[in-house]
Amino acid sequence: MISWINGELVELWQVNQKFFVLINCQGLGYEVQILESFFLKLKSNELSIKNITLWIKHIKKEDSDLLFGFTSKDQKKFFIDILSIRGVGSQIGMGILNKLSISEIIYAIKTQNKKLISSVPGIGQKMSDRLILELKSKFKNEILFEEEKNKYEFDIKNPDIIKMVEDLQLTLESLNYKNKEIKTTLPILIKEVDVINKKGKKISFESLLKLAMNYLDNDISNIA
Repeated sequence: MISWINGELVELWQVNQKFFVLINCQGLGYEVQILESFFLKLKSNELSIKNITLWIKHIKKEDSDLLFGFTSKDQKKFFIDILSIRGVGSQIGMGILNKLSISEIIYAIKTQNKKLISSVPGIGQKMSDRLILELKSKFKNEILFEEEKNKYEFDIKNPDIIKMVEDLQLTLESLNYKNKEIKTTLPILIKEVDVINKKGKKISFESLLKLAMNYLDNDISNIA
């Protein structure tokens, strides 16, 4: 069973709405399906990553072995949870995570927002009802709820900024920064974004990532 993989990025490609990377790990090439958001970052060379780490869900079938890769354990855990629901296959699971962030999914579950869940291609009204019901039960006592709550304690009303902060955290995790350091740094970055917005300026994901890496590399996260 493959739990996670770290190796050199060799190639990436897209087949319809499926996104793949080929990773060289000690001379073996692993073909892994990944989420669209990470694929687009790799494709545009925003991160200039040569080495990547992915949390892997290995699905063995009669005629194939499928690998699904995620940049965080939370994404992998959600994917595994959703596969246990009747009628939900791997591509529906990937489709949900491609369309919605985990915080958006949790919000939809808590508020029973069936319209948001059914906005994912391949999910109809009945499946939306089942997903909300079963995921609400699965996440009842999960740490994931608290992690997402703590992550968004800050007063962020702009959905674009929320998405950018989410992507930033996943990107920093993929670059092997420690989760504790990332969470300590996020409030600092959010304040920076707020100051920039109040000046009528906009901040790009690239500049925010550069700022975050600068803080982390200079141990700013250890300042109380």
